[in-house]
Amino acid sequence: MTNSDPSPVGGVGRTPLVAADGGGALVVIPTYNERDNLPIIVGRLQSTLSGVHILVVDDSSPDGTGEVADELAAADDAGRIHVMHRVDKDGLGKAYLAGFAWGLARDYEVIIEMDADGSHAPEQLPALLAAINDGADLVIGSRYVRGGKLVNWPRRREILSRGANTYARLALGAGIHDITAGYRAYRRAALEKISLDTVESAGYCFQIDLAWRTIQAGFDVREVPITFTEREIGQSKMSGGVMSEAFIKVLRWGAEARMAQLGIRR
Repeated sequence: MTNSDPSPVGGVGRTPLVAADGGGALVVIPTYNERDNLPIIVGRLQSTLSGVHILVVDDSSPDGTGEVADELAAADDAGRIHVMHRVDKDGLGKAYLAGFAWGLARDYEVIIEMDADGSHAPEQLPALLAAINDGADLVIGSRYVRGGKLVNWPRRREILSRGANTYARLALGAGIHDITAGYRAYRRAALEKISLDTVESAGYCFQIDLAWRTIQAGFDVREVPITFTEREIGQSKMSGGVMSEAFIKVLRWGAEARMAQLGIRR
């Protein structure tokens, strides 16, 4: 099911899971060499939702991003900025899993994925949380549903991204238009059920993996439109190896799903 109504945080006729100021939600921001971008994105987040908590997961950035994160946390009198320092740089997926585990060990009801580079606008986060408060278990900020936009993205990358999403949608039979998107919000109940300890996927494939697990578990997955803006500072960390991993795994997952529908056991 796709929800494209960017209404305010709250939901109609339900007890909100997330407060109007973002209280009850944790934003996980993985970083590697993002010292210039991080203070900007944190500031925008706090201006948009003053009650939201932020966890920066830094993979020992050589440019000092971890130290910048520590300074932001120390200056935050409300104690809403937290920092996790990881020794190894072993992929976006592992960084998110570490952040999810940290959040699930505490009392956050919703855990959010967000990039540090500004491509995910904090000002659009209330739309994702509104869908959560309306009953969704996973909300994906989508570039490819009605109302979604791309700004300053190279044409080659757009073609690659659209092609990857079309391939995944057809291979898996999933009705998600932007299953590779990394701007998303999960209810803790969904994350607790989808066996995070068995996830081995890296960056690009990680997003497909978790969305597919959530769909397979029968949760309510929705998309809301966002405007995705190409980073202005730094360089993209996408690699060909990550793309190859996604292609192979999606093909396998799709085949397994069809075999299960036909009652064929491996």
